[in-house]
Amino acid sequence: MSAARGVLVLEDGLVLEGRAVAAAGTALGEMVFTTGMTGYQEAVTDPSYAGQLLCFAAPMIGNYGVGDAAMESDRVWPGAVVMARAGNRGGAGGPTGWCDWLTANGVVALDDVDTRRLVRHLRDKGAMRGGVSTELGADELLARVREHPALDGRDLAAPSARPRRSMGTDGPRVVAIDAGMKNSIANGLVNAGCRLEIVPAGTTADEILAIDPDGVFVSNGPGDPAAVTGVIDAVRGVLGKAPLFGICLGHQMLAHALGMRTEKLPFGHRGANHPVRRSEDGVVEVTVQNHGYAVVDDGTRDGVEITRVSLFDRSVEGLAVPELRAFSVQYHPEASPGPHDARYLFTRFVGEIA
Repeated sequence: MSAARGVLVLEDGLVLEGRAVAAAGTALGEMVFTTGMTGYQEAVTDPSYAGQLLCFAAPMIGNYGVGDAAMESDRVWPGAVVMARAGNRGGAGGPTGWCDWLTANGVVALDDVDTRRLVRHLRDKGAMRGGVSTELGADELLARVREHPALDGRDLAAPSARPRRSMGTDGPRVVAIDAGMKNSIANGLVNAGCRLEIVPAGTTADEILAIDPDGVFVSNGPGDPAAVTGVIDAVRGVLGKAPLFGICLGHQMLAHALGMRTEKLPFGHRGANHPVRRSEDGVVEVTVQNHGYAVVDDGTRDGVEITRVSLFDRSVEGLAVPELRAFSVQYHPEASPGPHDARYLFTRFVGEIA
């Protein structure tokens, strides 16, 4: 690994230094953090991190290698990765070293950063624009950061979607709207017993219904949910015409289609230890989450039930509209990696439409 130094700057003027451990360059975006202790490869290949810079709060990242099995998409999405200490050896996760893999993928990365200070700063001040560079000084980088567009108001779902594709051979036909869909979500649906027709964000309700789906799924994805108007319109157009299940951004798309709204969380929910209470029985599920916006509970609309609530901040974690055969959760049932408390939701959805 290189002994070169790099710099991290936030838009409010915080400057931290670190050691460059991957590709040279400069990356700009919204600085966020995740508390997950494992799943570093899954995290950076999750399209939900498009437009962001990712700080890992765990003390060491990259200590069990990198391999093809952990890919959640076909590329790395955060512009930069920030760590306290980076490993670079193969292991149980695959034969390739983490830093070598980041370098090959053109990702700017720093370790030897005071990530505790950075995470505490983001918790106190909120997620904000930042920059990571191995080639610019702090002053020039700060000027670039302050010129960079904020994440609010940006639809990043369509650029994060992949072309139409099919998975599975048996069971009910589910049309999945790909707004930045993780591979493990698609696998979870297929393993639950459905045939999957995955269409990119921007596909209209008429085009979805022309496939004659037994059910519709709306995926996770990046960006400001209020700006993803194409997917919101598609969800609104299929509601009541086919059962619908949404995860993460898909949960927020359902909320907007129902006339609800979303707001930005101070620093988001990103990690594998988020407790959520189910309203029907009081059971607490420990969940995997990765989102910066939340559905606002400003008075439940007729026929809309709030089915799950975060025990961290009471934010809305689940919705159901029985008359329209639609439901959603804010968290990730596939949990790749993480606790498996919520994986039953795939089986429940497929079972209801079979």
